[in-house]
Amino acid sequence: MERSLVMKEEKVRLLFVCLGNICRSPSAEAVMKRLVKDAGLGDRIEIDSAGIAGYHEGDRADSRMRAHAARRGYVLDSISRPVRQWDFHDFDLIIGMDDQNITDLKRMAPDLESVAKIHQMTEFSRNKLYDHVPDPYYSGAEGFELVLDLLEDACAGLLEYCKDRIL
Repeated sequence: MERSLVMKEEKVRLLFVCLGNICRSPSAEAVMKRLVKDAGLGDRIEIDSAGIAGYHEGDRADSRMRAHAARRGYVLDSISRPVRQWDFHDFDLIIGMDDQNITDLKRMAPDLESVAKIHQMTEFSRNKLYDHVPDPYYSGAEGFELVLDLLEDACAGLLEYCKDRIL
């Protein structure tokens, strides 16, 4: 009887990316960190976030996004930073929020191996109503709540994907 071996990874490193790293990607980071902690996998899944552009480098997440996230018990404490070339080496999955993020990430990727690491957040969604996570920056409260709804769903799917790779 032939038996195939599936090599499991020791650790999975995730980088969430949006345009400015002040709304969607820091929220995804916070949601995923909580799910990973609750699953007892904090030592197996590393999580960070960054932005395509450095417009807000050094800033905290948008105050409106922080307020909406806090109502759900999330703490957005990351500091905005741009995607850097070494991120393509350091992270296993680089997850953009919308089509433009994906296009920009592919343009920034140094090689085909790096391009293969790029995914759209909604690929991991269980509820497939949206094909991207919309930028809430110019929207009202409902935009920020929608982002959190979409991220909670997609991060739950992403956690299952990660578990398959490490457990």
